[in-house]
Amino acid sequence: MEALRLGHYLGNRRHLKFRMKLSRRQILGSGAALLGSNLMEVVTTPIWKWTGIPVLKAAGVPNPESSIPVTFVDVAKEAGLNSVNVWGGVHIKNYIIEAKGNGIAFFDYDNDGWIDIYLTNGTRLNTTWPPGQTPTTHLYKNNRDGTFTDVTEHAGIGRPGWQTGVCVGDYDNDGWDDIFLTFWGHNILFHNNGDGTFTDVTKKAGLYKDEVRWGTGCTWIDYDRDGSLDLFVANYIVLDLENVPAPGQTGYCQWKGLPVMCGPRGLPPGSNLFYHNNGDGTFTDVSEESGILAPGPRYAITAVSYDFDNDGWPDIYVAVDSEPSILFHNKHDGTFEDIGVMAGCAYNEDGQEQAGMGIGVGDYDCDGWLDIFKTNFSDDTSDLYHNNGDGTFTDVTFMAGVGQDREDVKWGCGFVDYDNDGWADIIQVDGHVYPMIDNYHLDQSFKEPRVVYHNLGNGRFKNVSAEMGPGINARFSSRGCAFGDYDNDGDIDVVISNMNDLPSLLRNDGGNKNNWIKLKLIGTVCNRTAIGARAYVTVGKHRQMDEVHSGTSVISQSDLRLHFGVGKAKTIDLIEVTWPTTQKIEKFANVDVNQILTIREGHGIIKKTKPGT
Repeated sequence: MEALRLGHYLGNRRHLKFRMKLSRRQILGSGAALLGSNLMEVVTTPIWKWTGIPVLKAAGVPNPESSIPVTFVDVAKEAGLNSVNVWGGVHIKNYIIEAKGNGIAFFDYDNDGWIDIYLTNGTRLNTTWPPGQTPTTHLYKNNRDGTFTDVTEHAGIGRPGWQTGVCVGDYDNDGWDDIFLTFWGHNILFHNNGDGTFTDVTKKAGLYKDEVRWGTGCTWIDYDRDGSLDLFVANYIVLDLENVPAPGQTGYCQWKGLPVMCGPRGLPPGSNLFYHNNGDGTFTDVSEESGILAPGPRYAITAVSYDFDNDGWPDIYVAVDSEPSILFHNKHDGTFEDIGVMAGCAYNEDGQEQAGMGIGVGDYDCDGWLDIFKTNFSDDTSDLYHNNGDGTFTDVTFMAGVGQDREDVKWGCGFVDYDNDGWADIIQVDGHVYPMIDNYHLDQSFKEPRVVYHNLGNGRFKNVSAEMGPGINARFSSRGCAFGDYDNDGDIDVVISNMNDLPSLLRNDGGNKNNWIKLKLIGTVCNRTAIGARAYVTVGKHRQMDEVHSGTSVISQSDLRLHFGVGKAKTIDLIEVTWPTTQKIEKFANVDVNQILTIREGHGIIKKTKPGT
């Protein structure tokens, strides 16, 4: 009887929408509240396709192995991360460049099996820095004991300026991961020399543009499967400070009646860039012929490359601010087509443009298709786009229980199995853009806590932030974050860029009470970094999947190793790796848990590493 009453209510929501002047998103939120997180869930067919009372089905029982206690503790200071992220004014920000912030990276630059940390950095307008005090980017080497050493000077990688995004990949297949950095100014490609140092090869590689651009997200991608990494670069705004209106001067320079910095609306959007790797250390700009320019200029922020339609060719998804987001489908002929609107992941379910910021990609329901989590501005929710397996997505934000957080400005994010129960959870970092809002009696603040959604294993999530410890509940104005196991103890940690503050390094305490497996993939025929390689991990009837990926979160780079939690399982029944260039599959059966496997294409498992070694 309860199900019938609920079905009657849901079947009449279309009429309620017009009577009550509520958005479809709000109505769905009310319906989801009636369902409850543990009783049942509605099959998430869009309302306009309903022909009668929707079919209801019992929800799956949450995985009992997920109840292990996990907390995150910020150990940045003890770990030696002592570089402040300088980014624009502290108490007031007059221009949008001062508010957007920057990314961060986990990557193993010296191939010792322990991920290091790269910190981007900015500056302040109209500021002359004393000698030796100019803010620069920083590289921290992992000492393998929970601490890091600043090796910026020796590595030759420190640069001043507004350094926004970062992505990592071995573009010349020499066995050492290189790093591409976006700036408001001029982007930089640093070649990893393999001896702990880097060389700026931007001009030599053909990536220098003799004009000021505001580069944001970037992603390495082998779009033509020739074994060499190509490069997509997102650009945000064509920013000329001399021609930007003053705060409050136009309708685009106000927020809740307050005069604020202008943009992005009212300012000219940037055009994205796409470079083909020539295989000789140089690149050719193929932005126009590849179809990347077809959607026109957009306020693009974060870009990621994954095979969203399981056709064996990598696609590109771009989170866009204040305009429709983009899904570039790879047409297998060197060109892309934007199918974001038709695929259902350009707008929210109300058909509204959003302030897209960050992107997390993962198969949260373990159905073999990659889903998308996208963060947005305040007075809106993040989006969870479920991959329907037919080239389209359905916005299941409220049905899945991740539509609660409307107050915060949402930035870095990712699907992270923080408790190793075999189901990908969601971690999101927040931070407002207007420091002066703390002076007004609003429901929002400049510094905001982080958010953790626990995957219940039945298509729904639960907000467990309050029980996740001080690292999650501490307040910062955060931007980029990256995910990886920096201490090699078998659970996923988080490094976070905080505006005008020290970074946070959130150590995961407790996640490794469940078992896990980590895969370091090395390409031989495909690109050496194995970006685009897909791995499946099967335990019993439970099959997980992930891809080696570049970019994600907000303009950041996470650990290139793939991590899978497997609960209490003692043995993994099957690991399958599909290599991107050839699409050949290698299989490994009856694998012991709690180890890091290094797998080289065509050579199988070449190294097994136990935790902490």
